[in-house]
Amino acid sequence: MFQEGLFKGKKILVTGGGTGLGRGMAERLLSLGAEIAVCGRRRSVCEATAAELMKAHGGVVKSYGVDIRDAAAVEAMVDEIFRDGPLTSLVNNAAGNVIARTEDLSPRGFDAIANIVMHGTFYVTQAVGKRWIAAGQPGSIVSIVVTWVRNGGQFVVPSAMSKAAIQAMTMSLATEWGRYRIRLNAIAPGEIPTEGMSKRLSPGADPGARTAEANPLGRAGRMEELQNLVAFLLSDGCDWLTGETIAMDGAQALATGGNFYELRKWGDAEWKAAREAIEAQNARDRAQRS
Repeated sequence: MFQEGLFKGKKILVTGGGTGLGRGMAERLLSLGAEIAVCGRRRSVCEATAAELMKAHGGVVKSYGVDIRDAAAVEAMVDEIFRDGPLTSLVNNAAGNVIARTEDLSPRGFDAIANIVMHGTFYVTQAVGKRWIAAGQPGSIVSIVVTWVRNGGQFVVPSAMSKAAIQAMTMSLATEWGRYRIRLNAIAPGEIPTEGMSKRLSPGADPGARTAEANPLGRAGRMEELQNLVAFLLSDGCDWLTGETIAMDGAQALATGGNFYELRKWGDAEWKAAREAIEAQNARDRAQRS
């Protein structure tokens, strides 16, 4: 579908690029010729990913350990990246989420999601965008959101609110920054099973099983489908496409709402089991990192 070397001469930052969807997108863009920067809170994970991707595909992948909730740390990272040559594109992928009854959330629990998804995404977008504007350089940004931005997300309210803010940012800056030739678009993918997120949002179920049962196409999404879409949106072949959010979920949101409405049937016992499953998964993840 895409020409070899499509992104030759391009330099792309992928936040949350060490694992999951971010790693998958970074790998595809690297294979098409881009120089890649990946960042995440766990520097060691990003360093390992960078080494593995370069071993598989060659090219250049640089890694940065940064908590995007820290605006000063974001500025320092973007400064360092631009010193070696400006970015041409940005993929806002870093996120966090967990299912919970909203009445059970603590302020700290809400902030844990909102500070990553909304605040962090804005910090990175602003840091990159203002440098493009100052240099008179065009750029392209793709942000990963969710289909819930259109119809709400029960039991994931901090994420739904924060992702809706990213969609609003996408539309707002597409019009504000269009005169600088900066494009912003968003992708709202359905479930593409990854080791961490699938287990936290569907504890106790096989990754993709919930989606396969409800989806009009009878399956979950595939990584290569997201990889292809982000490559298309960042390419120079659609320079007039900006301000849009593209759902890629096999029409599940159209058919079912694409959210967690069915969890209204859960009682205390089910929520307790879900919390325990998520805590056990977190403990396994910590053990693997240590």
